[in-house]
Amino acid sequence: MPDLSGKVAVVTGASRGVGKGVALGLAEAGATVYATGRTASEESFSDSPQSEGRIIPVVCDHTDDGATEAVFARVAEEQGRLDVLVNSAWGGYERMVEGGEFTWPRPFWEQPAWRWDSMFAAGVRAAYVASAHAARRMVAAGSGLIVNISFWAAQKHVGNVPYGVSKAATDKLTADTAKELRAHGVAAVSLYPGLVRTEKVMEAAAFLDLSNSESPQFIGRAAAALAADPEVLQRSGQVLVAAALGLEYGFTDVDGKQPRPLTLEDI
Repeated sequence: MPDLSGKVAVVTGASRGVGKGVALGLAEAGATVYATGRTASEESFSDSPQSEGRIIPVVCDHTDDGATEAVFARVAEEQGRLDVLVNSAWGGYERMVEGGEFTWPRPFWEQPAWRWDSMFAAGVRAAYVASAHAARRMVAAGSGLIVNISFWAAQKHVGNVPYGVSKAATDKLTADTAKELRAHGVAAVSLYPGLVRTEKVMEAAAFLDLSNSESPQFIGRAAAALAADPEVLQRSGQVLVAAALGLEYGFTDVDGKQPRPLTLEDI
């Protein structure tokens, strides 16, 4: 595992799912992690005693700019530095069943407008605001890494139109912020997971092929490997696949398995 001892990270949307896995992966590597979320609590990580003392849960709704600002102010006051930001907070998954109907795969003219608003407010905009706060501190320090959790829906129709457009916007956020940050020694990348065994996915496990799935902590290990790479600036602006990074950096999942990287054709 990489050594992130002495490093400080913020992971948004870390109460559960991918965000929680990222927080665990960074803490496993030795980083101090501020894990934010609307329901963040010590109980969120009570099943992961190995991270005790390194994960600091912070209640934060990232659609509230004041609450987001307060998180970064607290990190600056308590730690005096910020090395890694992982934007995992997202919206649009709530109320997937409305009126007894599963609305997720509907064509765009039948999609509820709130789903678009939620994905952009709690997802893309939240990542933009958090990145701005992080960048001010990282630029001043002359180093840092911003990771935006994204997915193949940015490049191919997956699920529905709001999902694809918001993920494409996330990748564009990565590309453009990377261009402005490069001269200051700060990197920004998009990171794609595969099929992740989140709480929601496991509820439907009986209907899924999980043979090539990943634990939430696997993508955290990918983020940790990037954060420890002294040449990470060379990757800035790129879209990266967690499983491909596993092969390159030589880390495995928590069960010792090596997930196969998905391609656009697989999706």
